Amino acid sequence: MSGRYSIQVRSLLALDWLNFFVANVQTGFGPFIASYLASHKWTQGEIGMALSVGTISAMVSQVPAGAAVDAMRNKKAAAFWAIVAIILSAVLLAVSPTMLAVMAAEVFHGFASCMLVPAMAALSFALVGRQNLGDRLGRNARWASIGSAVAAGLMGLCGEYVSPRAVFWLTAVLALPALFALSMIHQANQASAKPASASGGKKAITSSEKEDRETLRELLRDRRMLTFAACIVLFHLSNAAMLNLAAGEVTASMGDHVQLIIAACIVVPQAIVAMMSPWVGRSAQRWGRRPILLLGFSALPLRALLFAGVSSPYLLVPVQMLDGLSAAVFGVMLPLIAADVAGDKGRYNLCIGLFGLSAGIGATLSTAAAGFIADHFGNTVSFFGLAAAGALAVLLVWAAMPETRDPAPADAVPVPETP
Repeated sequence: MSGRYSIQVRSLLALDWLNFFVANVQTGFGPFIASYLASHKWTQGEIGMALSVGTISAMVSQVPAGAAVDAMRNKKAAAFWAIVAIILSAVLLAVSPTMLAVMAAEVFHGFASCMLVPAMAALSFALVGRQNLGDRLGRNARWASIGSAVAAGLMGLCGEYVSPRAVFWLTAVLALPALFALSMIHQANQASAKPASASGGKKAITSSEKEDRETLRELLRDRRMLTFAACIVLFHLSNAAMLNLAAGEVTASMGDHVQLIIAACIVVPQAIVAMMSPWVGRSAQRWGRRPILLLGFSALPLRALLFAGVSSPYLLVPVQMLDGLSAAVFGVMLPLIAADVAGDKGRYNLCIGLFGLSAGIGATLSTAAAGFIADHFGNTVSFFGLAAAGALAVLLVWAAMPETRDPAPADAVPVPETP
C-alpha cells in the first residue's frame, strides 16, 4: 500500500513539473515570434498573416483535438505526441524563418496545443478523480504561471544577449524535461480509461459504456454546457483586446521604458495567478462554481473602466492585477466545469475543446471589434464597450449559469498531498 502511495505522490509531483515545463515551452510562441520575424525583415502584414494562421488552426482544432484525446485510451501518448509536435514547430522556426516553414510551424503548434491542454486535464482527472479535481487544477495553474514567468525572463535574456533565433532553440530544449516529467507519471493509462467516479463507492462508468447512452447531440443540448460556453464567449469578448488596447495607448504616449511597462503587465498577473489558483480550486470545491465565477468575471468590467480612466502609464500595472484574478478563476473553472458536465460521460476532453472554441470565437471578435471602435470613436469608447461585454458576462453567470458541482460524498477519499 505504501508503495502505491509513493507512486501516486511521485506522479503528482511529476505533473507539477510537467505543467511548469509545458508553460515554459508555450511561452516561446508568444510575442517572441513577432519580434523574431520582424528581425528577418518580415512586414507587419506578413507577420499578422502568419499569426492569424496559428489562431485559425487552433480554433479549427479545438473540437477535433478534444474528441481525439477522448478516443485515445492512453492520455500520456496524446500529451507525448503533442509535445513532440511543439518541438518540431520550434525547430522549424529556428532553422528556417521562411513563409512555408513558419506557416507549417504555426499549424503544428495550433493543433498540438489544442491536444495538449485536454490531455493534461485528462491526466489530472485520472490521477485525482473528480472530487479532488479543483485542488489539482489550482495547483496545475500555479505551476504553469511560475513556468511562464520564468520562461519569459529566460527567453527575454536569450533573445537580447544571444539572438532572436536562440529563443526557439531554447523552447525546443525546454520541451525535453517536459517529456521526462511526463514519463514519470504512472497509472494514468488505467485511470484515464476509467476515470475516478464522482460518487464515492459507486462504480465508475467507462467511456465506452457511457457513450452508448450519451451522444454528442445530447451533450450539445446540455444547458450547463451551452450556458457556460456563452459565458466564455462574453468573457473573452471583454478580456482579449484589453491589454493590447492599453499597450497601444501606452506606446503612443510614452518613450523609453515602454517595453518594461508592458512586460510588467504580463508578469504581474502571472504572479497573481500563481498565488490565487490553489485557493480558487479549493473554494470551488467548498462553495460551488457560481460564486467563484462571479468573483472572477466581476473583475472584467471593473478593469475595463479603470483602463478607460487611467491617464498615467505607470498605473497600468496595478490595474492589470485584476487580470490575474480573472485568469486564475477562468483557468481553473474551465476544465473543472467540463468535468462536472461531461467527466463521467466519455466526453470530458471534447467538452474542453468546445469551451476552447468558444474562447477563440470571443477573442477573435474582441480584437476586431475593439480595434474598429478605437479607430472610429477612440480608445475610451472602446474600453466602455469591453466593460459592457464583461458586465453581460457577469449578468449571464448570475442569472442563467446553473451550479454544476455535485455534493461531495461522505466517504470521498482525498488524494495524497504533494509537498
